[in-house]
Amino acid sequence: MRANTNNFFTATGSIMPSAIEDQIKAIEDEIFNTPKNKATERHIGKLKAKIARLRDELREEGTKRGGGRGYAIKKSGDATVGIIGFPNVGKSTLLNRLTNAKSDVGDYAFTTVSVIPGMMEYKGAKIQILDLPGLIRGSSSGAGRGKEILAVVRSLDMILLMIDARDPDQFEIIRDELWDAGIRTNETPPDITIKRKDRGGIAVYTTASMDKTTIKAIASEYVLNADVVIRGDVTERQLIDYLAGNRVYVPSVLVANKMDLMGPTDNALDLPGEWGQGVIPISAKNGEGLDELRAVIFRALALMRIYLRREGNVDEEPLILNIGSTVGSVCDVIHRDMRKTFRHALVWGKSVRYPGQMVGIAHVLDDGDVLTIV
Repeated sequence: MRANTNNFFTATGSIMPSAIEDQIKAIEDEIFNTPKNKATERHIGKLKAKIARLRDELREEGTKRGGGRGYAIKKSGDATVGIIGFPNVGKSTLLNRLTNAKSDVGDYAFTTVSVIPGMMEYKGAKIQILDLPGLIRGSSSGAGRGKEILAVVRSLDMILLMIDARDPDQFEIIRDELWDAGIRTNETPPDITIKRKDRGGIAVYTTASMDKTTIKAIASEYVLNADVVIRGDVTERQLIDYLAGNRVYVPSVLVANKMDLMGPTDNALDLPGEWGQGVIPISAKNGEGLDELRAVIFRALALMRIYLRREGNVDEEPLILNIGSTVGSVCDVIHRDMRKTFRHALVWGKSVRYPGQMVGIAHVLDDGDVLTIV
């Protein structure tokens, strides 16, 4: 069952959203009616890839037709974290508690109509926190200026997904909106390489358990001639995400607010623990649980502190780098030409065997290390 879209074009030549929706519905029906077995894996995989591509087209078309101004955000500090959640969930109160910002607070929905920034300082790190307007069901399709809000979310270093502890169903709704907007939370990109070529069709080189013919069928929706190299095991969805090329991968922490309003028999923590750190129970109004939340934010951002030692004195203010950074990364932060004159470095801390050990530019540092560059 296939939808004919030849008569569903706009004056500009693009396919009308209703026609794309008809195609998606027809393909979904075909998948539903196709027996699931080894012989149909290739066909179903290709259909799933086609649906993903059409949904991306539908989102792009909606963005073009929607128009309007987005939110202009100037990122600052060592990392940027956005608080997202339903209207009136307590985002503004949390921002004011964590930072020196002054975001409007009210006991009614849609108090925040723009993005309010604040700066949280923790362990020497300056972490920008953004109070974003409330998301609602349908935000990924444009409801409630959702597209503009989600465009900001795509640029964040981390998401604080905030729900009302009394309404845990909010979690799945917002998670689905993020998913539909191409935002993958607490995932890492699959190890896939696509090498396009002029001819020869699609060749697959993989260690994944997925059948090569299925991989080739999915890839054919996006490329005609290419070498597809897959390392490790991937799913059909992960392959489609990679081929789509517009997914973003953002760490996230789930926060259950308004614990002070919970009754003795309520259970706010019966939520999916798939978000890495689990659920952080807080009361933004009373300040409960915020110390733990600050520590979780720092860990989820994968930040570490490096102290410079100059002429025998250790700097009080650390450099804030990502976990896994090297001595070379420190050189780049200090001065763009420092690598050219680098000879060696001396390190005190957990990354070396003994204090003051001499290391090279590729040495990987650890949190709290003290470093002298020669």
